[in-house]
Amino acid sequence: MAAPLSADAFARALRAEGVRITEHTGWNTYNRNHKGPWGPVHGVMLHHTAGSSSVGFCRRGVPDLPGPLCIGVVAKDGTVHLVGYGRTNHAGNGSTAVLAAVRAERAVPSPGPDEADGNAPFYGFEIENLGDGRDPYPAAQLDAVERLSAALCRAHGWSGASVIGHKEWTRRKIDPSFSMDGMRGRIGRRLGGRPSGPSAPPTPAYAPFPGGAFFVPGHRDPLFTAVGKRLVAEGCGRYSVGPGPVWGAADRASYAAWQRRLGYRGADADGNPGRASWDRLRVPRV
Repeated sequence: MAAPLSADAFARALRAEGVRITEHTGWNTYNRNHKGPWGPVHGVMLHHTAGSSSVGFCRRGVPDLPGPLCIGVVAKDGTVHLVGYGRTNHAGNGSTAVLAAVRAERAVPSPGPDEADGNAPFYGFEIENLGDGRDPYPAAQLDAVERLSAALCRAHGWSGASVIGHKEWTRRKIDPSFSMDGMRGRIGRRLGGRPSGPSAPPTPAYAPFPGGAFFVPGHRDPLFTAVGKRLVAEGCGRYSVGPGPVWGAADRASYAAWQRRLGYRGADADGNPGRASWDRLRVPRV
């Protein structure tokens, strides 16, 4: 049982654990606290998005489930996109028996009736994945899930038993589509030592595909300038000014031209980068 970390303390804890974060505008004050309390907090709840490009969706939500739908979205490349902070529409109602187990830091039972509000006592995170059993979770993404969970457990003095999946909270859900026992094992081993900081992955010749969630209108990153320069070099630039570090309509139009160059048509040439077209563009690392 604990008061939630302040937004600044939360971000510091993630960075200390080696989590790479992208802070979206206003994330630290964007929440659903006007609908009920957030806290005391007892643990971390993990979800998968069931979509391939979900940062904007998780921030906005939909009319019958307004955003933010989580605190952060874990992209395929391991970047954690912070979209809100506080009470978020991520958990819904779930099992009082599961909540009691999390509070006691013991193994969670099978979920019972949906009687407890899960949006109040948990930090909620969405993990970019289709959830169909075929979409992979890259090593960098699982490493980020492990690190962010350990960061919060370390900050609050919790064990890995304080981290659960949405599928363990309620019988209505199946996410996340990986072993929670396996993830808790990873978190427990990490908590056995001091924060290690970022791992050092091998350096590829070109920038790896950062995941569909990376390409959100208004997102700023120097990689977008490199993408635009490659599109111009391939004769697909549709820029009147730029390219620059903020992903926008001209970048999308240029990328759509690249997709058409590769033979894609219709919805497959919508300007949203995919892994196959990205690999063929050969964007330099920045």
